[in-house]
Amino acid sequence: MNHILLMVVKRVALGVVTLIAVSMIAFLSMQFLPGDFATQILGQSATPEAVAGLRDELGLNDGMLHRYAIWIGSVLQGDFGTSFVGRGQGTPREVVDLVLPRLQNSLFLASFAASIAIPLALVLGVLTALWRNTVFDRVVNATTLVSIALPEFFVAYSLILVLSIMTGWFPSLASVRPDMPLYEKVHTASLPALTLVLVILAHSMRMTRASIIGLLGNSYVEMARLKGLSRLRTILRHVLPNAWAPIANIIALNLAYLIVGVVVVEVVFVYPGLGQLMVDSVRTRDMPVIQACILLFSAIFVLLNLLADIVSIATNPRLLHPR
Repeated sequence: MNHILLMVVKRVALGVVTLIAVSMIAFLSMQFLPGDFATQILGQSATPEAVAGLRDELGLNDGMLHRYAIWIGSVLQGDFGTSFVGRGQGTPREVVDLVLPRLQNSLFLASFAASIAIPLALVLGVLTALWRNTVFDRVVNATTLVSIALPEFFVAYSLILVLSIMTGWFPSLASVRPDMPLYEKVHTASLPALTLVLVILAHSMRMTRASIIGLLGNSYVEMARLKGLSRLRTILRHVLPNAWAPIANIIALNLAYLIVGVVVVEVVFVYPGLGQLMVDSVRTRDMPVIQACILLFSAIFVLLNLLADIVSIATNPRLLHPR
């Protein structure tokens, strides 16, 4: 097991290096934005003395590497700084207080979509592999190809047109609040969740189907069939466990997409998640909030990819039992 532990340690180290690189890119990219942040915060009518004082307060006159070292040191202690919005009026808010509620909303939306998409993708993948080249297989594959080809905003607006405007089943704006009951929150977030399900379902289903079909010609499958096992039972008991490595990878990537790639969906439905917060912060040039959102998105993406690597290692007999 030492070689497996070494591989996991290498993956973790690579993830840490990736996060450090992302933090540098996120910080430096904010510094190269045109315009002056102090003037943006105080407004064009601010006096030069007020602008100079705010620049000193924000540390904008210090060197770039010095500011990065201070920022990353504070981040490692859980302090993302204070938002630029409200500084001019003397009412700044901590970035953590802005980000955490939005992150909880994004995690809720992603969990809601994943709880539907992943089981459905596995079931459809098994069924299309079981009845491959049939009408059912071709219809499902054609539908998934169409869902892959359509952009997210088109899927979102189509669902709004059909399920909100024409039928009135769901609200077109997903304005969830912390005090909402769970059933009401689920109903309100149904359209953005359904959009995400349609977007990620195709990849997981097709990978499941391809992995199962690729293993159906192996000798142990033929032996199981000769013993009298049904085709479905053979797939569930013998084929699916050996196909977990690529399936786990695509599921983890789709889960990462659910967190990181929700920006368009959240903007369309005005869903109060982390993606919507980042878009609003870009409009107001709220640099600390943008950096925090980028870092959180990157950390979640790296963590889920690390989890996919660990699952792939744990489900690969060649790695578990090397010769």
